[in-house]
Amino acid sequence: MLKVITDSTCDLLPDQVEAHHLTVVPLYVNFDGKLQKDRIEINTPDIFTGVKAGKKIPSTSQPSPEDFKVVYENALLMADHVLSIHISSKMSGTAQSAQLAAKEFEGRVTVFDSETVSVGLGMMAMRASDMAWMGGRLEDILAVLEKVRQKQNIMFTVDTLDYLRMNGRIGGAQAMLGSLLNIKPILAVKNGRVEAAGRVRGRPQALKELQTHVSKFVQTHGPCRVCMIDTPGAEEEARKMAESLKATGVEVIGINTLGAVVATHAGPGTIGYGIEPISL
Repeated sequence: MLKVITDSTCDLLPDQVEAHHLTVVPLYVNFDGKLQKDRIEINTPDIFTGVKAGKKIPSTSQPSPEDFKVVYENALLMADHVLSIHISSKMSGTAQSAQLAAKEFEGRVTVFDSETVSVGLGMMAMRASDMAWMGGRLEDILAVLEKVRQKQNIMFTVDTLDYLRMNGRIGGAQAMLGSLLNIKPILAVKNGRVEAAGRVRGRPQALKELQTHVSKFVQTHGPCRVCMIDTPGAEEEARKMAESLKATGVEVIGINTLGAVVATHAGPGTIGYGIEPISL
């Protein structure tokens, strides 16, 4: 038996985690002097409400090797092997912590760097676990994950540039000018990092641009599945976009709210999606 483990930046809903037999290792959020576990001890609204009230934007950190060691020990009581799939190593030290812990288990743990984040990671984990439960071999699952990693796309826009500025992603002058001109960046995960994929003026145009990118992806890759992402303040927009995508024949498998770790870097009003071909 093969057990799939991922981390809390996968942004999967509790019912998705349960339905796909996943174990999720939480990252940490350091907020208001407290180190708290993502999605267990702190959630996205806690951060947005606190920052709006004047608290300093939090920092985030990866699980320790010891955190992973405990999870792997428990998993290997029932499983023959663990496949541990994590946020891009270019964004976080999570995969490195997992690799350090894996050395304790003499080849019984394989760590896979997803080179993505949020529902991109979540969709990989769900696919891998489904294959494992159907008796798939480790090498076959890894081959599929390699294909997903090459073809999958994560794209989103943010409503405010303040969080990107406070996280050092953009400069203060750039953020101020963007806010004055109502510029909305279109961001994508490329080569394991978040990179600019365009910019438009105004929120409606940003949402339209996201849908245009979905259409282009479908034209290139054929039938696709999408998992939406949102934050408090963008739920209704995400729901409407999901309905619009369904009407074009795209399979929408969820509308997921960003966890505290990912939302710390994106900010309120973030909306986007992960998309991948159904058949690889």
